[in-house]
Amino acid sequence: MTVEKLRFGILGCGVIGPHHARAISGLQSAELVAVADVVPELAEELADEHGCSHYASLEEMLSGLDLDAVCVCTPSGMHAEGAIEALEAGKDVVIEKPVDVSLEAADRLIEVQRATGRRVAVVSQHRFDAATQAVHEALTKGEFGRLTSGSADVRWWRSQSYYDSGGWRGTWELDGGGALINQAIHSIDLLQWLMGPVVEVTAYAGLLAHEKIEVEDTAVAILKFANGTLGTIVATTAAYPGLTTRIVVHGDRGSAIIDDDELSYFHAASEGQEGDAYGAGGGENQAEQVMQHYGEAASGPGAGADPASLSMAHRDQIQDFVEAVREGREPLVNLEEGRRPLATIQGIYESARTGGPVRIEE
Repeated sequence: MTVEKLRFGILGCGVIGPHHARAISGLQSAELVAVADVVPELAEELADEHGCSHYASLEEMLSGLDLDAVCVCTPSGMHAEGAIEALEAGKDVVIEKPVDVSLEAADRLIEVQRATGRRVAVVSQHRFDAATQAVHEALTKGEFGRLTSGSADVRWWRSQSYYDSGGWRGTWELDGGGALINQAIHSIDLLQWLMGPVVEVTAYAGLLAHEKIEVEDTAVAILKFANGTLGTIVATTAAYPGLTTRIVVHGDRGSAIIDDDELSYFHAASEGQEGDAYGAGGGENQAEQVMQHYGEAASGPGAGADPASLSMAHRDQIQDFVEAVREGREPLVNLEEGRRPLATIQGIYESARTGGPVRIEE
């Protein structure tokens, strides 16, 4: 039996919109039928590349075609606005990270989503990476024992020209912040997905290597999770020439390292294994064995700090969204899940401003 494809429109054809377009075009279950952007040349170029219609606004796109879903790829401070318009028009929505730049906007969007009953997915494509799935499964099964600590390190480089390339970049109003909310939000989401909710943060942030922007290019934070585990975040766009992104998880029975979306280290103690009093010198790296279960190598070229590799990563999440719409279930990363890293980031910003610890409220 042939299943009708989910018909997508994309709002925002700048940097991230083309990745959504390629991801949708790579799925048999989806079809890109239209794009929209306030800059006509961007919309026309993307439409020509994918053989679809183009419009100057979301309103025009919604009235001009019968769409099932809209991908919101506008500047961060316009995410909730576009998503709400699409929801109220009866469309399901995929919204780029972050949900928006404020918790107030995120909560307003959640209210509209509940009122309309539509499906909304927030992009966190690296939850679908095989390495992340493997570590999440191990933690769910208790293979690492009592979780003790974790960290997310995003040490990237963005040139001054990156911030100068758009008037909205590096502004609180439309960018929502700097390295934390733009470059590190995916890693912060993954750390919480693996370790549980963050309940308290203490942080510092600064603008150290760029000019003419309002926001931080470097931030560090200490985290306390709901289960008592401790953690750290380092987020920077001032680490030339740009290093890999690393997620580290430790327990009293095992540890894992995800480096640029690949499982570079994994070790879980076998049942009854006590281990040496001073550790096992790192222990046998079981990453290759673990990843064989997922049909992938343990290491290889990851997405890392290169935005050009995002399209394939988006594909699995959009496929999950399509299946969620078809099956009448919630997508893996729904609005409530998407709100959680935003709440942590806002807490980090508040701590950096006030100089003290900040509680994170659900």
